[in-house]
Amino acid sequence: MMKILNSKIHGIVDYLFVLFLFASPTIFGLQERAELFTYLLGTVHLMVTFCTNFEYGIVRIILFKHHGWIELIVSFALVGVAFYLGEVENELSRNFYFAIAILVFLTWLITDYKSETENDFIRY
Repeated sequence: MMKILNSKIHGIVDYLFVLFLFASPTIFGLQERAELFTYLLGTVHLMVTFCTNFEYGIVRIILFKHHGWIELIVSFALVGVAFYLGEVENELSRNFYFAIAILVFLTWLITDYKSETENDFIRY
C-alpha cells in the first residue's frame, strides 16, 4: 500500500475529522449513546492531535509513530463500539461507527508515519 499522506497532510485530515465528529450527531441524528460517544471520540482525537509531535501539534509529547499506533488500535476498538451501539440503539449508530472505523483504519493505512524525523518538531 502506498503511503500517500505525510505528517502535514495527516494533521489537516485529523482536524477535519474532529470537526466532522463534532458535527455528526446533528447531521446524522445520532441517538443518545452514539451522540455522547461521538463527542467523546472527537474530544480525545483532538487532544491526541494537539499532543502529537508534528506540524500541527501544540504540546508535542506524543511521537507521530505512536499517534499512528493509537489510530490503529482505535480503528479496531470502533468495530466493537459499532456492534455495541447496534445492539443498544439502532442500525444507524452501528453503521456510522463501522464507517468511522473504516475511515480511521484507511487513514492509518495510507499515512507515512516516518515522513518526518521526530526531532524536527520538538520544542525545547
